[in-house]
Amino acid sequence: MTVPIHLDADAFEAVVTDELDQLPDEMVDGLDNVVFVVEDRPEDGSLDLLGLYDGVALTERDRYGFGEMPDRIILYREPLLAICADEDELRDEIHITLVHEIAHYYGIDDERLHELGWA
Repeated sequence: MTVPIHLDADAFEAVVTDELDQLPDEMVDGLDNVVFVVEDRPEDGSLDLLGLYDGVALTERDRYGFGEMPDRIILYREPLLAICADEDELRDEIHITLVHEIAHYYGIDDERLHELGWA
């Protein structure tokens, strides 16, 4: 059984920021009107969801633009910590979750992410 690690909100956000900086420029440069958010848990309080893309995928937009609220990519701190035994594992899971949710922004669905090994 994995004994989860503990990081407070500030330390966790620092790891997320570091992992965002590690992503390829081609992946991040195309993001428009997207904010990254860390929350403790999903609204339902479960530990099942690691991250969420809350917005309109690039492939679904028509007159999107001026004045729109930003899309959000949310990482859930407690579920991510619960599945990781150490900081290296946490960094890997955060990286995978970021790539997964950014892929949803670009219109890539879960089925295709499974095919690519990112889900």
